[in-house]
Amino acid sequence: MAIEITQLMHAGIRVDPTEEAVTRANEFYGDLLGLQKDAERPHIPSIPGFWVNLKDGDRSQQIHIMGAEGMSPAARSEKHDPTRQHLAFAVRDLDAARSELENRGIEFWVYEGLVGRGSDQVFFEDPFGNVIELQQDPG
Repeated sequence: MAIEITQLMHAGIRVDPTEEAVTRANEFYGDLLGLQKDAERPHIPSIPGFWVNLKDGDRSQQIHIMGAEGMSPAARSEKHDPTRQHLAFAVRDLDAARSELENRGIEFWVYEGLVGRGSDQVFFEDPFGNVIELQQDPG
């Protein structure tokens, strides 16, 4: 059975973790592209950066700009690093999604409450090494 994705939540990208790089990224995404910073981004220890909002009618997606270089301090290993570039999707039932990954023998790793907002984050790789994140649909 397929995992039921309800929406694209965000794309996560990396910039250098320096204050200068984060400022340059803010100028690029905010000043040039006109994207508005999410003032509600929680403080994430050891991951500097910001989130920007994209509006599509009633839906809102984001880009998470994360300051990280090499393996981030939030990582459990080089592979299990939440700052790796990734796509994040909301799913109808996160527990069912975990079960489906287990049934298919797909390795995944979970961060519980990393960003302080209601849902665990389940990460895994597609067959090509791209990282996918799943979270419970808040709606």
